Amino acid sequence: MKKRIAIFASGSGSNAQKILEHFKRSTVAEVVLILSNNPQAYVLQRADNFEIPSHAFTRHEFFDTDSVVKLLKNLEVDLIVLAGFLWLVPQSLLKAFPNRIINIHPSLLPKYGGKGMYGDKVHQAILDNHEEESGITIHFVNEHFDEGEVIHQFKFKIEPTDTLEIVKFKGQQLEHHNYPRVIEGLLTKIKS
Repeated sequence: MKKRIAIFASGSGSNAQKILEHFKRSTVAEVVLILSNNPQAYVLQRADNFEIPSHAFTRHEFFDTDSVVKLLKNLEVDLIVLAGFLWLVPQSLLKAFPNRIINIHPSLLPKYGGKGMYGDKVHQAILDNHEEESGITIHFVNEHFDEGEVIHQFKFKIEPTDTLEIVKFKGQQLEHHNYPRVIEGLLTKIKS
């Protein structure tokens, strides 16, 4: 039986798109739901494009009720994948899915992680500090921003002439190429 993935995203969802493409014809797993804390997020349109159910939720629903946990449990989700999701995951969700929630971060953690460090803010901080390399980190989610156990890191070199857009592009290339493959590898290890 195929493993079941739920994706959480807050914005455009380019990583969600690559995951959807990767698992569209997979025998290993399928994406069964896309969730967002932003009812205007383009990721919800991507879900429609792939005919995947989606759900937008409020802060109250996510933090003060168990409705999101119940929804994921009812769908028998095996793995929760954060793809540009900007809220801290509540304790109720962590307890319901122990070691079953992963995230991707656009730096080599523990560098440039934590609250408020996402997207261009991360890349700009890396450039401001004249780093010679950067990369991405795929990690398990815990009760703190970007502090869960690292699953994989992938690196790229930063040239002295690299701009914010180039660093961002290099990082996204690594994300889009590696995130779906790491997800698939994790799913093959999960017992039903």
